[in-house]
Amino acid sequence: MTSPIVSIAYHSGYGHTAVIAEAVQRGAKEAGAVVNLIAVGEITDAQWRQLDASDAIIFGSPTYMGTAATAFHGFAEASSERWFGQAWKDKLAAGFTNSASKAGDKQSTLQYFATLASQHGMHWVALGLPGGWNSSKGSENDLNRLGFFLGAAAQSNADQGTEGVTASDIATAEALGRRVADTAATWVAGRAARAA
Repeated sequence: MTSPIVSIAYHSGYGHTAVIAEAVQRGAKEAGAVVNLIAVGEITDAQWRQLDASDAIIFGSPTYMGTAATAFHGFAEASSERWFGQAWKDKLAAGFTNSASKAGDKQSTLQYFATLASQHGMHWVALGLPGGWNSSKGSENDLNRLGFFLGAAAQSNADQGTEGVTASDIATAEALGRRVADTAATWVAGRAARAA
């Protein structure tokens, strides 16, 4: 069976979101995917071609002022060239974000990613984890401790560097990577079966 190709198109302002992107990458690789990690602020022509050849694209950005970072918006606008040719139609899509506040209006960024994917004709893959830390027996160590379902959400204290990214948020991001890779493997196998 052919391994699915998963690309992670992300921006990281201070390194926290890069830690989450690398966790998504680990999870997808563990699930058997070939993974491209692409920093969209310095994207090359070769990396655009990697996105075009992907079975799934996972979008990532910190949440600044209620939406994705400017560098990610620039990438999204540039992706309109792909939209004209429908190059990403019927690929899978997912997303992750990070902010300093526990809620931090991260849902707006995840919705923005889902809208971007929908405009490209992609199919959205949600996180697939129940909300954590929602009972007296729960804790900040739970997977999906922030209770986001559309994608993976992380919280990093503004006064800490990348060492402040919590283990549970990293594990949640790894779970997203595995889920997307598993879904992409099913997607690829289904396409092959239909073609046969």
